[in-house]
Amino acid sequence: MSEPSFYHQIYRVVCRVPRGQVVTYGQVAVILGCPGAARAVGYAMHRTPHGQGIPWHRVINARGRISIKGDVYAAEAQRALLESEGVVFEDGDRVDLKKYRWPGPEDPFEFGGE
Repeated sequence: MSEPSFYHQIYRVVCRVPRGQVVTYGQVAVILGCPGAARAVGYAMHRTPHGQGIPWHRVINARGRISIKGDVYAAEAQRALLESEGVVFEDGDRVDLKKYRWPGPEDPFEFGGE
């Protein structure tokens, strides 16, 4: 059996983020043992397969903001999905990461990270 693709590994991590919590692009990269790969996580989120239940909307940037550029409808949809899960935006567009950030998997080696 072959190793899952990096995107598949990213999607596995994102699927573990509980309802009402968020994770940052960089945090997903660190969980996978690839610090510095936040941009690759962003590319993967942009290409998330539809209809597979991957909660793409729970991934935001390190400042607690939605990072969808050029697609106002997708950004609005992401915000609406997060708000429907109880995530509150402060100052109009920022999520309090201290309150809503998922701490990550209990087993730090579950996804190959440190």
